[in-house]
Amino acid sequence: MEVGKEETQNQQQKHQQLHLFYCVESEELARKVAGHSDLITLQSINWRNFDDGFPNLFINNAEDLRGQHVAFLACFSSPGVIFEQLSVIYALPRLFVASFTLVLPFFPTGSFERMEEEGDVATAFTMARILSNIPISRGGPTSLVIYDIHALQERFYFGDQVLPLFVTGIPLLKQRLLQLPESDKIAVAFPDDGAWKRFHKLLDHFPMVVCVKVREGDERIVRIKEGNPAGCHVVIVDDLVQSGGTLIECQKVLAAHGAAKVSAYVTHGVFPKRSWERFAHKNEGGMENAFAYFWITDSCPHTVKAITNKRPFEVLSLAGSIADALLI
Repeated sequence: MEVGKEETQNQQQKHQQLHLFYCVESEELARKVAGHSDLITLQSINWRNFDDGFPNLFINNAEDLRGQHVAFLACFSSPGVIFEQLSVIYALPRLFVASFTLVLPFFPTGSFERMEEEGDVATAFTMARILSNIPISRGGPTSLVIYDIHALQERFYFGDQVLPLFVTGIPLLKQRLLQLPESDKIAVAFPDDGAWKRFHKLLDHFPMVVCVKVREGDERIVRIKEGNPAGCHVVIVDDLVQSGGTLIECQKVLAAHGAAKVSAYVTHGVFPKRSWERFAHKNEGGMENAFAYFWITDSCPHTVKAITNKRPFEVLSLAGSIADALLI
C-alpha cells in the first residue's frame, strides 16, 4: 500500500495546481471533478443580473490568479446562458493566468453543422468561431475540452487560436458493461452509419449490429443493415438523443429480430420538452419498459436532475475523465 501511495504522490507532483471555475448549472459536476484530485481547487463567480436582465458578474479572488493555471466548466444549456458564460470565459485568460482551459462537455450546436440548401445557417460553425476567439492567456492558446462532438469534421471549424481536445465517454460505457451479469452476451448496435463510423473502433471487441433508415413511400423505416441481435443484450450507442424516436424504432426492430434485451447509451441526454418520459419505466409491459438500461453522462445537468432515481436511467459521470484532462 505504501508503494501505491508513493506512486500517486509522485504522479501528483508532476502536475500543477489548477483553479476550477464553473457556471451555476455545472456546480455538482465541478464538485465531483475536484473530488478526483487534490490539485484541483474550486473557485467561484457571483452570477447576478442588473434590473434590465443583463449579467452583473464578479470573479472572486481574481487578484490571486496571476501566474496560476485556470479552467472553466461551462454548460451551454440554452441560448440565454451562453452570453454570461462567454463574458467570464473571455475575462479569465486576461487575468495574466499561466494557462486557461475551457471544458464544454456538450457542444450544443453540433448537430447543425452543414448546409443542405442555400439559406441554412450552420450554427456549429458560428459557435466554433466564437470559441476560437477566446483571448490568449500568458501561457498561450486556450485548451478546449469537448466530449463526443456530433460530427468529426467539426474539429476543423475551430481556428488556430484554440487547442481543441476531443474526448469520448465510451470508456465509461465499456466499464459499466463489464459489470453486468452475462456480459459475454452483450452486442452493440448503431442507429446509423454515422454512429458506426464514430464509435465502432472503440467497441470492436463486441459483436455489432448496424441499423439504417430506409424510405418506404412517405415513411422512413429502421431496418437492420448488418449483424444479428438474436439472443443478445443489445446496447444501442449514439452521441446524443433528442426526442428519442430513432432509438425507439431501433429497439422495435432489434426486439423483432430476437434480441433478449435492449438498452441504450448516449453521451449527451438532451431530451428537450421532457422527452425522456417516453423511456421511463411506469407500468409492467408497454413501450415505456422496452429498455432495460438507458445510460447517459452528466454532460447535460438539467436532464440529470430530471431523471434521478427514475428507471431505466443511470448516469455515468464524466468527472474522473474531466479531472484527468485538466491536470497539467
